[in-house]
Amino acid sequence: MAAGDKAGGDDAAAAAAAPLLVSAAGRRRRCPGCLTEERCKADAGIPYLNFFYIWVVCLCSSLPIQSLFPYLYFMIRDLKVAKEEQDIGFYAGFVGATYFLGRTISAVPWGIFADKYGRKPCIVISILSVIVFNTLFGLSTTYWMAIVTRGLLGLLCGILGPIKAYASEVCRKEHQALGISLVTSSRAIALVVGPAIGGFLSQPAKKYPNLFSEESVFGRFPYFLPCFVISVLAAGACVACIWLPETLHMHHDDKEVIDALEAQDATSDLGETTKESGSGRMGHTKSLLKNWQLMSAITLYCVFSLHDTAYLEIFSLWAVSSRKYRGLSFTSQDVGIVLAISGFGVLVYQLAIYPLLAKYVGPIKPFRYAAVLSILLLSTYPFMANLYGLELKVLINIASLLKNMFAATITIACNILQNTAVTQEQRGVANGISVTLMSIFKAVAPAAAGILFSWAQKHITGLFLPGEQILFLMLNMVSVIGFILTFKPFFALPDMR
Repeated sequence: MAAGDKAGGDDAAAAAAAPLLVSAAGRRRRCPGCLTEERCKADAGIPYLNFFYIWVVCLCSSLPIQSLFPYLYFMIRDLKVAKEEQDIGFYAGFVGATYFLGRTISAVPWGIFADKYGRKPCIVISILSVIVFNTLFGLSTTYWMAIVTRGLLGLLCGILGPIKAYASEVCRKEHQALGISLVTSSRAIALVVGPAIGGFLSQPAKKYPNLFSEESVFGRFPYFLPCFVISVLAAGACVACIWLPETLHMHHDDKEVIDALEAQDATSDLGETTKESGSGRMGHTKSLLKNWQLMSAITLYCVFSLHDTAYLEIFSLWAVSSRKYRGLSFTSQDVGIVLAISGFGVLVYQLAIYPLLAKYVGPIKPFRYAAVLSILLLSTYPFMANLYGLELKVLINIASLLKNMFAATITIACNILQNTAVTQEQRGVANGISVTLMSIFKAVAPAAAGILFSWAQKHITGLFLPGEQILFLMLNMVSVIGFILTFKPFFALPDMR
């Protein structure tokens, strides 16, 4: 009799639970993350169209980050905030830093937002912020307006962390390296092509008087045209977001089903197992900062982000500064040409060469070789001020191309290591933590580089080394520290299987 009652009770519990489970399954079929995952399982090929949309969106959102560097020296001069020519670098550094400061504040909240509401809304909001605040920066008439608009752009453009998680979720596991490589390559290209746009299109009334008059809006706001062009491209990317599939799983009904089953049979094995599993997931999320594989990869990313941002700030200021301060006396257009050539070379390298390197030797060995070669290359920069004419232009283009290829190699490796160190549901927050810490370093980099550059110009004849050699020596010291951190006990290699 007791056995019959127990069997009847079990049947009743199963019958009561069945509608809940069927309802959950139905909601999963409507879950955009599940639909994307099913498409990936069904199609073993590379999702070229989705990768193309990701590439375009990431490219356009990244263009404003460093597009100002070729003309920032002239912009600060025209805003008349610097009392002496040698002080221009000091003020330029803080304008460059405000974007990264804003991103530092908002990176983790954007990661949480992306994990809760989806990757796609985060991407769309970020693109809209580029359209608005990048345009306003080009219309800046005071130093503080430039500071505020750049800060708001960094605060509201939270795409960097979520887009990396998105690229690893929109494809099968064997294509994740390519997806992350595309994100990194588009950013690397944007960080080079953006300054090229700034160099070619700033001060258009002076460079192209037959096309733009001094009385036109582009004559009265000489730095508006590059910002306007980037904002138009961002508007196109915003349209492309329509075809981006959502990858976040949104069937949050599992907890409701579990609670119902637990209420019907508190001692059931399913209830106990689920409770333990949920507790384990929560504990694992809380211990994300204790994940040494993740944190060691983020540490490397931060150190080399500091180096790369400081390098671009110093290179742009050094290239346009006067020969009497051991600069190259380039125009902003000359800098734009150098960076455009580098951008094309990086595109070819990351699409055709790096995926093969990562496939056959993994991300670590190319990372270390790139760090060492970058140190050796950067040591030659101060001596280029002794060159002139065609010889200078050929060598500076080769050096810039190689430097950006090395930087791209390191950045891709860091992103692969970060995303393979965590599970899918943690990638948004993990990348948010990464972007926050990296943005702190990137916020410090332009300000420190500007201050150091200004100091170097005031100390051309140093006690033991000329100012410009100390400038590049300090950059190399950052790379040396990063290289050391790629070895044990500082570095933990994730399981790449």
